[in-house]
Amino acid sequence: MADIHQKTAQLDARYLRMARIWAENSYCKRRQVGALIVKDKMIISDGYNGTPVGFENICEDENDNTKAYVLHAEANAITKVAQSNNSSKGATLYVTTSPCIECAKLIIQSGIKRVVFGEVYRLTDGVDLLKRAGIECVCLSDNEIAEDKI
Repeated sequence: MADIHQKTAQLDARYLRMARIWAENSYCKRRQVGALIVKDKMIISDGYNGTPVGFENICEDENDNTKAYVLHAEANAITKVAQSNNSSKGATLYVTTSPCIECAKLIIQSGIKRVVFGEVYRLTDGVDLLKRAGIECVCLSDNEIAEDKI
C-alpha cells in the first residue's frame, strides 16, 4: 500500500511540474497559472490563464489590473475537455495555484475527483468548497514538486 502511495505522490509531483511548464504559455504578467486534467495516467486536457479565443493576448489593463474577461487555467482546461470526446469524470486536476470559488464550482460540476496544486492562493474559499463537495485536495510543497524521491 505504501508503494502505491509513493507512486501516486511521484506522479502528482511530475504532473504538477508539467503544469508549471504549461503556465509559461500564459501572456499574463501578474500571475501565470497552468492546469492539466489527467485520467488513467493520460493528459486529457490542458489550460493556462489568458484571454478568450480571438481576443488580444493582453491580460492586464493600463493600471496593471487583470481584465475581467481573463479565463483561469482551470476554466480553460475544463472547457477544452468539454469540446473533446473525453470525460473529466473521476479525473485529477493539476493546477499551479489553488482554485478560486468560481473555478471550484466548475471543477465540482465537471466530475473531477482530485485537485493537486502547488501554491495556496490568498483566498481559500475555492478549496473549502471543493472539500465540502468531497473532492480530495492535495497541496504539494516546492520541495515535493522539485524532487522525484517523495
